Amino acid sequence: MSGAHADIALALAGFRAGYSAAEIKVHDVDLRLARGSLTALIGPNGAGKSTLLKGVLGLTPVHAAERVRILGQPLDAVRGRVAYLPQRSEIDWDFPLRAVDVVAMGLYARIGLFRRVGRDARTRASRALDLVGLADAAHTPIGALSGGQRQRVLVARALAQEADLLLLDEPFANVDAQSERTIAEALQRLRSAGATILAVHHDLASVRAHFDDAVVLHGTVRAHGRAGDVLAESAVAQVFGFAGVDGRAWAGTRA
Repeated sequence: MSGAHADIALALAGFRAGYSAAEIKVHDVDLRLARGSLTALIGPNGAGKSTLLKGVLGLTPVHAAERVRILGQPLDAVRGRVAYLPQRSEIDWDFPLRAVDVVAMGLYARIGLFRRVGRDARTRASRALDLVGLADAAHTPIGALSGGQRQRVLVARALAQEADLLLLDEPFANVDAQSERTIAEALQRLRSAGATILAVHHDLASVRAHFDDAVVLHGTVRAHGRAGDVLAESAVAQVFGFAGVDGRAWAGTRA
């Protein structure tokens, strides 16, 4: 791989994904994310944001895998270099695990599903928990964690993989202001180290503060560019139902 393609972490061309042939939530998506970028994926409820992430990873019943290139290659060739953060509601928080165990689970792709989690993996898991400010909670049962702590554990699980591409579904969901800052700082450090991050986010007010770029999705991509520029576009206001309102005025809204 050479030339411009070497600088592209995720490339979608005419991509589509959905849960059945009659329910294609994402269609005709053309998107290219540069390596080392931190991008917010925004859009109204039902716009297909989670479907897009799952489709890229082949987790939806209908998806166009041949129209996805990650680090210039098909997903199967680079799966170990991609980390995925699901929504918190998809996790069984009553399962008897500690925080460090949940984080270490993100390393199974590297160590093998049925291999024992060794000292190196636990060290990496502990380091990831430290990045999100939960070093002291490493041995706390996940059922005893607060909502914000649980969210930070999931973010730590994605961070521990040290992936080149991170696809995060609502990493800031239901966290307090301090947790949001901690998570944002961790993502920014990863970006500075060369990782590429695409994160579903709903708080438009913080997109400009935490992200370099933004993608507006409503079935397909409606806008993509620098976060401040995208939020000021009138077309984006229309997507969110604020037609006729200046983008700077509605950027404090939650999607």
